[in-house]
Amino acid sequence: MKLNQPIVFEPLFMERVWGGRQLETLFGKNLPAGLRIGESWELVDREQAQSVVHNTPLRGKTLHELWTDFREPVFGAKTTSASPRFPLLIKLLDAQERLSVQVHPPAQVAAILGGEPKTEMWYIAHTFQDADIFAGLKKGVERDDFERALHEGKVAEKIHRLPVETGDSIFIPSGRIHAIGAGNVIVEVQQNSDTTYRVFDWNRLGLDGKPRELHIAESMQSIDFNDIEPSITKPAGDPIVNCEYFHVEKWNLDGPRDAIGDGSFAIFTTLSGEVECGEGSFHPGDFFLVPSTQIDHLIKPVNGPASLLRTTIP
Repeated sequence: MKLNQPIVFEPLFMERVWGGRQLETLFGKNLPAGLRIGESWELVDREQAQSVVHNTPLRGKTLHELWTDFREPVFGAKTTSASPRFPLLIKLLDAQERLSVQVHPPAQVAAILGGEPKTEMWYIAHTFQDADIFAGLKKGVERDDFERALHEGKVAEKIHRLPVETGDSIFIPSGRIHAIGAGNVIVEVQQNSDTTYRVFDWNRLGLDGKPRELHIAESMQSIDFNDIEPSITKPAGDPIVNCEYFHVEKWNLDGPRDAIGDGSFAIFTTLSGEVECGEGSFHPGDFFLVPSTQIDHLIKPVNGPASLLRTTIP
């Protein structure tokens, strides 16, 4: 099977108490009316949530079907992952209010608690004035200090705050306590996991009008208390994150570039400008997967420079 254009999936929109309408305003996403949409799941292969192909002869197939039944023509013979499901979950987040302070469990802790490990990265696609994020602990904060702050409702005082701008990035390994501040629109690349332990939620009520559940015991087992004041990355181009689960690069294009090169596949997120690949045209906020067998796999900027994120699996 040969394809002549990248694969585009239907996004899945998730209502969140902290969400808004910026995915519609900034990227033209067709959001359901009247809802605060916090997440757009752009590529997902989970039992309860599936990306469905929007175009190409594979239209109507799920990402799981591509991964299990069309592995080589879509993902290439070099993709050797033994995962029964596509190993990444890629999202857009619209944080109009602060997200909860949370942590994802490392693999050894997840196995004990019955959850799934999750390492992720954030690329700040858009910020409003004075936007920030929280990641890691402040210098001098130890387990006892943190536990005391939990009981006193002063957790935010113990977490490292970082001002952010459009174009910034940060790596969030499992075990790193974190929260997204208000006014951020973020591209998130993560392991295929939906396990999150909520440490603190700013004394906020959920969509049902009730306080949201906290996971204090699980969080205390998962937090890396040696993770002190991590820093923001300001990627100029190419590698942003190379970890055992995913590789993410930033491409700044002023001419054609080979999307896959090594005969594998790659997932692209358009950040700015317009690009063409095969028979497809893509604008900011668009996600597309260039399969290993695509006939023409050059990405070309249209009417000026463009920038993209390129995500692959090792």
